[in-house]
Amino acid sequence: MDCRTDCGACCIAPSISSPIPGMPEGKPANTRCVQLADNFLCKIFTSPLRPKVCASLQASREMCFTHRDQALTYLIKLEADTAP
Repeated sequence: MDCRTDCGACCIAPSISSPIPGMPEGKPANTRCVQLADNFLCKIFTSPLRPKVCASLQASREMCFTHRDQALTYLIKLEADTAP
């Protein structure tokens, strides 16, 4: 499954502890990544600067659903359930 435009849930909901260009300390959960473009696609998707954790997250119907609000709800809950 490919990422769809107008979503970006995986660039908002999860926390990322590794550095991201423009966010050297990573990003907290439920915070928009600075690399998320206005069309909700990652600006550094094909760049070697993209964090490995981001590259390892693959779009799937189970995670993405059919609408970004559903994906955000799912990922925010997953983040809360797995936070220390």
